[in-house]
Amino acid sequence: MGWAIALHGGAGDIPMDLPAERRQPREDGLRRALEVGVSALKSQASALDAVELVVRELENNPNFNAGKGSVLTSSGSVEMEACIMDGSTKNCGAVSGLSTVVNAISLARLVMEKTPHIYLGFDGAEAFAREQGVETVDPSHFITVENIERLNQAKDANRVQIDYTPPFQAANTKDTAVPEGDQIGTVGCVAVDIHGNLATATSTGGLVNKMVGRIGDTPIIGAGTYANSFCAVSATGKGEAIIRGTVARDVAALMEYKSLSLKDAASQVVKCAPKGTTGLVAVSAAGEVIMPFNTTGMFRACATEDGNTEVAIWPSL
Repeated sequence: MGWAIALHGGAGDIPMDLPAERRQPREDGLRRALEVGVSALKSQASALDAVELVVRELENNPNFNAGKGSVLTSSGSVEMEACIMDGSTKNCGAVSGLSTVVNAISLARLVMEKTPHIYLGFDGAEAFAREQGVETVDPSHFITVENIERLNQAKDANRVQIDYTPPFQAANTKDTAVPEGDQIGTVGCVAVDIHGNLATATSTGGLVNKMVGRIGDTPIIGAGTYANSFCAVSATGKGEAIIRGTVARDVAALMEYKSLSLKDAASQVVKCAPKGTTGLVAVSAAGEVIMPFNTTGMFRACATEDGNTEVAIWPSL
């Protein structure tokens, strides 16, 4: 048994010719986040601490759709959500509708540890953040030029769309719009520590041009985020499909009740999900790692105590 960690930065119809200026910063961000997680686990940090640290790192990176890089709602606002879960106790915390909290994942952990509840949203979550003294900023902090451009593209195309869409090169028409199945945007991390304890954390800004008040799979326990004594899972892709499929919980259930391996359980769940909607990263108590997806690509990275490391976007050859 040894530690293992995996993380993702979103799955969807990521074009193979994604420009280097859009690809490289995300690959660099994945590597940096992986280093943060590996360093924590090597220092004997708990899996719970490690996943929170990694997701905070990704939230602070404007190249991902969470925290600073969160995409915009149809009204031009930011509504962030996050979830964290400890596999050994099944304690968990989730938040939605955040517009001022710098690190949504840390507020989710405070919900888990400081309240009798699991899930807080919108004004109540913002009030709790102020009560707890977590770092908050003016909502304009999260409004980036690139995300304003993404929102304008989505409005012109009359679509809720992928956050990795490059700028349109010509007049916007339905022919240049991104297919509805290509909606993505999440960061997440799963880990198992040297004691075999599992944890997962997921954070997102949601979908470009989403309706105000829309809640995706990320903060829903068992859909986008789940951990128990068998495995830890963080999903990404089209939230509505992931919620319908209870993706994260299904992986754990197949291991628990059907005695499937992590690889077989995760592969079966992703294969059964509608094509082009689902990706996930997962680790088992034994230190196994799996990162399957049924989309064109998924920004992902992993490392294990025995020295295996991977940073990738598209399917491995």
